[in-house]
Amino acid sequence: MIKIGITGGIGSGKSVVATLLELSGIPVYIADTESKHLTATSPVIREKLTGLFGETLYTADGLDKKRLASLIFGNPERLRQVNAIIHPEVNRHFLAWAERQQVPVCAIESAILFESGFNRIVDTTLMVYAPMEVRIRRALERDAASREEIIRRIESQLSDEVKKEKSDYVIFNDGEQALLPQITALLAGIRI
Repeated sequence: MIKIGITGGIGSGKSVVATLLELSGIPVYIADTESKHLTATSPVIREKLTGLFGETLYTADGLDKKRLASLIFGNPERLRQVNAIIHPEVNRHFLAWAERQQVPVCAIESAILFESGFNRIVDTTLMVYAPMEVRIRRALERDAASREEIIRRIESQLSDEVKKEKSDYVIFNDGEQALLPQITALLAGIRI
């Protein structure tokens, strides 16, 4: 089975490309959604996070997300520790999910494909690119955040230039170039 890793910055249109791939018959694992689910439900993650931050990190209602966010915000070492707990579990979960798919191609969508190391478990990587102003406009329309907050979030991610350089394919989602022909060409190239 061929595994595609899809990445792109905030507002680039990763989700749109993932949806178009799904409509083409390619199942897509959404790493952000699955990561949140696993962080809330995985006994392995729970054990390691409570070992790091104490039993009160989880309440009767589950993971105290606000507390976890406050513990790692502005603390790169704690963030690294948390990622070192969560990313390997997401990695294992994705590979098990991929094994269950009954198709020749599947994909994982992750904003942090390269930062998390998920790129090492896929056969090919795809970056969805959109110009900065387009990304900011889309994020402003979608998120309850200020322009400054969105720019800070964009600046906290790996730059588009680095993602482009590391990616095997780039799909341009600038609102001018049609996505379907790009996706068709991508799929024709990887299914060979």
